[in-house]
Amino acid sequence: MGEYRLLLKHVDVPDYDDIRVYEQYGGYQALRKALSMERQAIIEEVKKSGLRGRGGAGFPAWIKWNGLPKDDDKPHYVICNSDEGEPGTFKDFELMYKAPHQLVEGMIIAGYAVRAQRGYIYIRGEYVECARKVRKAIDQAYAAGYLGKNILGSGFDYDLYIHMGAGSYECGEESALMSSLMGERGQPRLKFPHAPLPTIAGVWNCPTLINNCESLSCVPHIINNGGEWYAQLGASTKNSRGTKIFSVSGHVNKPGNYEIEFGTPLMELIEMAGGVRGGKLKGIIPGGSSMPILPAEKCEDAIIGYEELMEKGSMVGSGGCMVLNEHTCIVHFAWRTAEFYAHESCGKCTPCREGTRWMVQILERILQGKGRMEDIDLLLEICDQIDGRSFCALGDAAAWPIRAFIKNFRHEFEYFVQHGRSMYADNPESQKMFPPKGYQRYNPMRYEYTFGSVRK
Repeated sequence: MGEYRLLLKHVDVPDYDDIRVYEQYGGYQALRKALSMERQAIIEEVKKSGLRGRGGAGFPAWIKWNGLPKDDDKPHYVICNSDEGEPGTFKDFELMYKAPHQLVEGMIIAGYAVRAQRGYIYIRGEYVECARKVRKAIDQAYAAGYLGKNILGSGFDYDLYIHMGAGSYECGEESALMSSLMGERGQPRLKFPHAPLPTIAGVWNCPTLINNCESLSCVPHIINNGGEWYAQLGASTKNSRGTKIFSVSGHVNKPGNYEIEFGTPLMELIEMAGGVRGGKLKGIIPGGSSMPILPAEKCEDAIIGYEELMEKGSMVGSGGCMVLNEHTCIVHFAWRTAEFYAHESCGKCTPCREGTRWMVQILERILQGKGRMEDIDLLLEICDQIDGRSFCALGDAAAWPIRAFIKNFRHEFEYFVQHGRSMYADNPESQKMFPPKGYQRYNPMRYEYTFGSVRK
């Protein structure tokens, strides 16, 4: 099928982040069209398009848009979730850095459709360069009359702001993001801004629409070309429409962002990235580090689509496609994955706070050559106790990959336990993933106590 560049079509045009160049390529024409439409008609176009959230969950976008009250007196808000913290994912960075006006235009259209007066772009704290580009785009949009009072003479008032995160992965979760935006601790919650849904009680207990950066960047194209046109893309899949940007990294020859139409074979995406380097394919994590790994044999006939990848045992997720060659030590890779989620757990709920830490400790014990065969099943048991029992999806994100690593590559864990070393210990390529000699994140005494070992 090849690459289908829609959102990334003009990102290589010099100065495309400038409003004058953006307008030369049709920029803000969708906004002009939207302002001449009924608000509900815009939502209907989004519904026809079949657009689903591109941040990871794949929730139908129109349901959120249509869920905001249409006859209340409370202020409405639109939030762009650009807190891109999923390891392996860097698509939103390119969208904000190279095509910031596309995002700004999508935010304004969304605000008009849901009767919002203000919008916030919540940007990951490390993305300072992106924040500067988006800030410039917002300033230019104000100067051109696309933001502020009485936009283009329509009577619609809309202001747009940037809010920088502080490096917390947890703030990618919508209720934690809203808490952070309000100046509170970035932790998930059940009361507002969450209950019963952000569309009813979001930031400052007001109706709130939250969508991902990529999702909102799709909106101008849907309005310009029509929802039915957009829905033709990916029509070969069960229920995945449009294009999706995948951040391909790992053992490939040309890592980078690739925009493809849903329905593209997974292996075709890898070929776009120059194919596997350094050996044969071992496995692919298609949607970011929180998604289950697909072993090579399942990748051969895998199709990129929400339902299609779920049938194979993984998910589209955020589109962070990580490719592993045959020399990758899965045990070390599992440890690095578990360590990330243990570090990023906010600590609010017990299953996630304790479970992620236990997984790291068990994996470190195995890496130190002190592992026991029962540790493998203990890891699976901990995954079962975290999955579906944590306050938010971070716990699930920590459990899914570890469970999949053991399910598909259990023999590597068993070898490590039996021999006290990786089955790839003599491979220089594999050694790049090994931790520094003597490295251990957690205090050894606490480690010994946690697992009931005899302390002398």
